[in-house]
Parts: sequence; C-alpha cells; structure tokens
Amino acid sequence: MSQEQPAESKLWGGRFTGATDPLMDLYNSSLPYDKRMFEADLNCTKVYTQGLNKIGLITDEELVAIHKGLGEIQKEWEAGSFVEKAGDEDIHTANERRLGEIIGKHIAGKVHTGRSRNDQVATDMRIYVRENLTKMLEFLAGFIKTISKRAKEEIDVLMPGYTHLQKAQPIRWSHWLSMYATYFTEDYKRLKQILERVNQCPLGAGALAGHPYGIDREFLSQGLGFDFPIGNSLTAVSDRDFVVETLFWSTLFMNHISRFSEDLIIYSTGEFGFVKLADAYSTGSSLMPQKKNPDSLELLRGKSGRVFGSLSGFLMSIKSIPSTYNKDMQEDKEPLFDALTTVEHSVLIATGVISTLAINKTKMREALTMDMLATDLADYLVRRGVPFRETHHISGECVRVAEDLKLSGIDQLSLQQFKEIDERFADDVTDVFDFEVSVERRTAIGGTAKSAVLKQLEQLEAELK
Repeated sequence: MSQEQPAESKLWGGRFTGATDPLMDLYNSSLPYDKRMFEADLNCTKVYTQGLNKIGLITDEELVAIHKGLGEIQKEWEAGSFVEKAGDEDIHTANERRLGEIIGKHIAGKVHTGRSRNDQVATDMRIYVRENLTKMLEFLAGFIKTISKRAKEEIDVLMPGYTHLQKAQPIRWSHWLSMYATYFTEDYKRLKQILERVNQCPLGAGALAGHPYGIDREFLSQGLGFDFPIGNSLTAVSDRDFVVETLFWSTLFMNHISRFSEDLIIYSTGEFGFVKLADAYSTGSSLMPQKKNPDSLELLRGKSGRVFGSLSGFLMSIKSIPSTYNKDMQEDKEPLFDALTTVEHSVLIATGVISTLAINKTKMREALTMDMLATDLADYLVRRGVPFRETHHISGECVRVAEDLKLSGIDQLSLQQFKEIDERFADDVTDVFDFEVSVERRTAIGGTAKSAVLKQLEQLEAELK
C-alpha cells in the first residue's frame, strides 16, 4: 500500500491541506492498468504542446526540451525501466511527474496549461481503442480469409445440415464454413463503422467548458490522426459511447465465436467424428490416457461470458451518472482493456484452430441419411405440378411407410409402393436419392450448389478489400 501523500504533491492538490487515506490512494489509482496507454498519452502531450507553442504559451526552446523529455520517457516505458512512484495516480500523472524530473518542473508545469485530465484521458483512450481496433480489423480479415481458403479447397465435401441439432438436409462443408465467414464479415463491417465514431478528438475541451486560450482544436485533431474534433466540450469529456460500442461489438463477435466453437466441439466428438483438432489446440486428461479434449474451443466458448460481463458491468456503472465527468467513468478501462485483449487472443486462436483441424470426409458422408432427402421428394412432385402443401404430406407418408416396413430409408421403397402412396410418382423418382444432386439443385443466391457457395465466398472476400 502506498504511503500517505501530501495534497500539494498531486495535480489537484492546491485546494487540499491534509493527507488522503492510504487506502483511498490505492482505491483511486488507475496506473496499474492504464499505464498500457503510455504511448497514447505521450503522443497526446507532444501534439498538445505543439498547439500551445502555436498560440505562444510555450517557446520554441521549451517545446524542444519537452519533446526530448517525452522521448526519454517513452524509451523508459518500452525498456521496462520506468520507475513508478507513490502519488502516480494514473498514466498522466506519472508521465508529467517524470517529465519534471528530466527537464525541470518549471517547463514541465506548462504542458498541462488549459488541459484537464478529463479531456486528456478521453483522448488517450480513443487513440488506444483506435489502434487496437485497427489491429483487430487486420486479424479478423486474416481469420475470414483462412475460413474462405479452406472452404474453396474442400468445396466437394458433403455433410448433414442441422436444425434443432437434428439432421435436416445435406449441405456442403464449405457452406457451413461460409455461414460463419458471413457472420464474421458482418462483424468486420460493423467494426469499421465503430472506428469512424471512435476517431473523434476530445482534446482541447478542458475539464468541461472548453479551452480558455483559443487553442486550435483542428490542429490537435489532425496532429493525432483524428477525423475531426468533437463539437461540444461537455460531450467531449463525458462521452463513453465509444467504449460501450466497442464492448457491444466485442460481445456480439464473441457470441459468434462461441457458436462457431460449439459446432466444432460437437463435430469433434466420437459420436460425430467430423473434425479432429490439431494437438496444438487440444489437451489430454490427467486420468484418462485416451482423451483428446477441445480445450481451445471450450475456452473460446467460455471467454465469451467474460466479455459479456464486461459490457453489462460497465453499462451498470454509467447508466445514471450525471453530466459531465464523474469518477465512476474510471471504471471504463478495466472492462475495455480486458475485452480487447480477450477478443484479440480469441481471433488468433480461432484462426489457428480452423487452419489446422483435419476433417473426416468419410464420416461426414456416412452421416448423410436418405430421410434427409424427404424435402427433395416433395420437390420432385412439385415439379410435376402438385401443390407443395400436398407434396409435403405425401413425402411424409412415404417416410412413415418406410419406417413401418422397417426399411433402411425411403429410397428402398419400390416404384409400386411409391405409386400406391400417390400415382403421380414415375420411374424417375429414384433420381431424387442422390445427395450431390440435392445440393446442386440449390443454385439460388445463398444456396448449397457449388456455384452458389463460391459466389458467397467471392462476395465475402470483396468486402474485405
């Protein structure tokens, strides 16, 4: 626990004469987790002091000294040699304190002119989130391309499609891959939209009421790579919608990852045997030598709950705070940082899993059963002019008769038996019982035909460009 710090040693200490409770110092400190924003904070100060120089509040010589000092501090953080001291409440306090040690407190004391930690932290966070989401876009695009590449290579592999976890209709393995590639591509598009809203500059808004010295906020915004400054100073310091949106996005993405993982967990069981995870993404049992557990997928599924919790917890923290900045908002960082780290690792692990797992084409094919072609049988009669509502009933009757006769499938019914059920069946009814023909009939956009699946993949790849 930190020692008691006199109020005058703090950035806000002039109003106070007594020392704070040591536990309060610890409770109030955010440095243990916000120090990861050191680079964003140093860049923020670098550009801000350029803005102060531009309006004559810092001389050219002072600016050179400040920037040199900021460079030394960055090297210390990067080398792991930065010494944190009691009283360093947050990354801003720590950096400014260290700058004073390097270049002297007189010059260092000017860097905060007209600036508040309110607009400073909001700026740092937006820079940090922007950099992380930009990196996430790259990782997510790589994940989607990995899925798409696999789908193209294994386009001829057929497997059962499921509803209610019951066998439904035959599909291509590539069609299943394309489904998740579609989910993740929508995530990719949403992420790009969020980045646009993240990339707005709060710097120069002061504590809440704006800048008293007329600093050029357009200059600050451009210098830090933002699209434009936030137009209302109250909004600039209090807005955390970009944090909420990032957590919303992370939650939705992890929901998709969780479903993706659940499917693969099921498909990897001995009962299914469709896929086999690489050793790099599996573990064994401490008791049962034969076990190979899909721990990577289970962790992906499990960590989704962690991210969901980050969103719900932060929403509760900010749901009723008054305008503008309140200390409750310090609770934005831990859930945000944790979610960003979890999602980044999850994308990379999922990419590794899908790029290395092996599929069992034989098991997938053997899992196809003729009852899955019951809809195709109904479609056969539709093509002969029978209304679908009738054909659905007739096909169901064929399934019932085959079950009553204890046949292995509806394809084992004789032509005579088909005709006894409905006289409109003809000799070519046997052509229905071909899984490849079934998937190839579905040529409409989004279907299972090879041409349709390849078109889906092409469209997804185009979104990434």
